[in-house]
Order: sequence, then structure tokens, then C-alpha cells
Amino acid sequence: MGKYILKRLVQIVVTLFIFQTLLFVILTAMPGDVTNRMFGNPDIPPEAIANAKKKLGLDDPVLVQYARWWRNFITGDLGVSFSEYPTPVIKIIQERVPRTLALFLTATLIQFTVGFTSGRILAWQRGGLVEYGSTLIGVLLFTVFTPWFGLMMIFIFGARLRWLPLGKFLEPRLWSSAVIPGLADSASKGNFVFNRMLLTASIFLVLWLAMLFSTRKLNSFQRRRILVGGTAGMIAIAAAVWAWSGIGNLAWDIIKHMILPVTTVTLVGYGGTMLLTRQTMLDTLREDYIQTARAKGVPETMVRNKHAARNALLPVLTNLIIGLPFTLSGGIITETVFSWPGMGRTLLNATNAEDVPLIMGVFSFIGILSLVAHLVADLTYAMLDPRIRYA
Repeated sequence: MGKYILKRLVQIVVTLFIFQTLLFVILTAMPGDVTNRMFGNPDIPPEAIANAKKKLGLDDPVLVQYARWWRNFITGDLGVSFSEYPTPVIKIIQERVPRTLALFLTATLIQFTVGFTSGRILAWQRGGLVEYGSTLIGVLLFTVFTPWFGLMMIFIFGARLRWLPLGKFLEPRLWSSAVIPGLADSASKGNFVFNRMLLTASIFLVLWLAMLFSTRKLNSFQRRRILVGGTAGMIAIAAAVWAWSGIGNLAWDIIKHMILPVTTVTLVGYGGTMLLTRQTMLDTLREDYIQTARAKGVPETMVRNKHAARNALLPVLTNLIIGLPFTLSGGIITETVFSWPGMGRTLLNATNAEDVPLIMGVFSFIGILSLVAHLVADLTYAMLDPRIRYA
């Protein structure tokens, strides 16, 4: 296994080098540059434009720009954003990535849990009206036009029923009057509260996974009681801590703004996960070892949950892991519809502004996550299926 991991790491480095080179060539080959937007006024003298290009390094030879890009990339310096000058690209990424990850990871975990569970049950209990109706709903959700669906969610639950905010990240009037020591503007306050929310969610997830691992040898009834009770207790403790902190109303405002986009992404992703799980379960149920387990008198619930579902989980989990990095760029539509200030909207704005350093920084981040996700998917296969071994 160690040799395999080392071999894959070498492949990742080579692939990353090729990816970065192609990215640099494509973006630098685009016609025009950022000075076209910065100095579109024809009254500005050519000398001023030339000085700006020299300051930004745009008049250097391509090989010099390429070498400078690699030097900065290796040292963690992704340059300065042209459209948000003089903010460093790495600072913009650090600010926007948590927002996108919180939005899409929440939706992905919910749709994966619900989709895998329902797909597993539907494949096991075939032929009823419930299966036909659920399959039809899954197909509709999987093929729905996402921008239209998001706008319908906003129109129904935001504009008509007025249950939820129409979009954005926070309510400006609430945050402008909120008092947080050391922070003056709404953006700083929002980042402060949102980072504390991410820390709380991370602690909750670690504790829940520890509880899930420690109860794996108990029977299903005892395990269910412990998991339900422990989850409810942790939620109550977290809610009490936030209420006592004095900024719980600010955290609730962010949560309210997340409900609509999270629900939209969850429903759209649920259809694909449920349909994939159902199909892989149907394929698994035809295997000889399933018939052998039944012939030995193994209970049906154990055959379904331990034998069939575990092998059906492999392609579903792989699809989930590999797809996670692309949520950073695939959220362009969702984040634009809901005015969510994440990585997807940042990439769209940077493209419109011809902000090459920011575009390269975002794509580099996505590329690294994609390569790491492929490695995690391969290693997860070996952990879930003992028949898979890497020489």
C-alpha cells in the first residue's frame, strides 16, 4: 500500500504540472488583458497604460511570466487580484472557500444520506407504487433545469410565502447594527460569525463520527438509541452555547440565508444519488454471494445492510468523493441565482473582469482538490471492499 501511495503521489505531481502549464497557456493566450477594462477611457495617455502593464508584469516575455507564476505558486503566493486590487488572490480564496464548502458540503451530506438510504430500500422492495413514484420523482429532480428550479424556490418560498430571505449571505440592516468588539464593517462581522459556525460544525462532526465508530459492535436497537440521543444532546448543547454567546441571532440569520440554496442543491443531487444507489443495489442483489447468504439463513435486514448495501456503496461513494472538488466551480449557477458570495460567483466575476491571477488561483485550487479526491477514492475502495488490494 505504501508503494502504491508513493506512486500515486508522483502521478499527482506530474498531472498537476501538466494541468498548471495548460492553464497558463490557455489563459495567457486569451486576447486582450485587464488594462482594457482598467483604462478603457480613450483620453488616458498610452504612457499611463504602459506603466500599468509594466507594474503588473504584463509586458514581460511569456517564459518570464511562466517562471514567475511557478515560483509564486510553489511559495504559496498566487499574486494580486486585478479586479479587487490590491487584495491577494490567496486571501480571496481563503475568504470564499469556506462559504462554498459550507453550502455544498451540507447539501451533499444530506442528499447522500437520504438518497443512499432511499435507493437501498427501493431496490429491496421493488414493484410497488412507492418505487414507481419515487423513481419518477428522482428522474425529474435529476433532469430539472437548475437555474429555473432555483428561481422557482425563491419565487415560492421567498417572494410569495415570505418564509425565507430571497438570497445573499446576510441581512445588511441586522449586521450593520450588530456590535462585535474589534470589528466594524458587516463583512468582517460576517466572516467572524461564519468561521465560528464552521468550527462548531467541525467539532459536532468529529464527535458524531467518534460516536458512530464506538457503537459499531452494538445491536441495531441499542446503536440507534445512542446515536439519536447523542445527536439530540449535541444539538441542544450547541444551541445553548450559541444562545449564551450573544451572537446567536447573527448565526441564525446566516442559516436562514443558507436554507434555500442548500435545499435546492440537495433536491437536485438527491435524484442522481437515489437512482445510482437503486441501480447498483439491483446489480448487487443478482450476485451469488447474496443468494448464498440467504441460503444460510442470514436475516434479510443483514443481507440488505451488510452484504448488498456495502458493495453497492462503492460506486456511489466514489461519485460523491470525486464530485466534491467540482462543487467549488459547479456552484456558479447556484451561487449566482442566490447571490451567494462563494467560489463559483467569484470565478464568474473574475472571468468577466479578465482577472487572470484570480482565475488561475481558483482553478489551481480546484485542480489540487480533484487530484487528492481521486487518491482518496482509490484508498476508500480498498477499505470498503477487502477483495481490492493494490500491489
